[in-house]
Amino acid sequence: MKDDCIFCKIAAGQIPSATLWEDGDFRVILDLGPASRGHALILPKEHYADLCELDDAVGAKVMPLARKIGSAMMKALGCAGFNVVQNNGEAAGQTVRHFHVHIIPRYEGGPKIVAWEPGELNDADKAQIVEAVKMKL
Repeated sequence: MKDDCIFCKIAAGQIPSATLWEDGDFRVILDLGPASRGHALILPKEHYADLCELDDAVGAKVMPLARKIGSAMMKALGCAGFNVVQNNGEAAGQTVRHFHVHIIPRYEGGPKIVAWEPGELNDADKAQIVEAVKMKL
């Protein structure tokens, strides 16, 4: 746990939250600034600044938990689907430097929450990107 991290304090139960799920590794809470009704956050109890720091064993448990929470939301809240969103770095929208995953219920006729205008990928960019990334793997 990191002393100055609000999500560490919430995950540890030091700050009250509307908790949907808790086990030894995670606390799942309702987001206080929801994008839609039922918007939740999966918070690991251990501190990891972002996905790049996340422990592999903890990371392996995140998607099954997201599926479990999202499925329960569809049944309990009547949402038509849900987004699983994970932001890394300020430029990507991460505002708290503690790895977390958003589970955002989506309702028929609801607003666009996670959307972008598709761009284009030309052959030169494709080749350069593939080569650059593969060199760092």
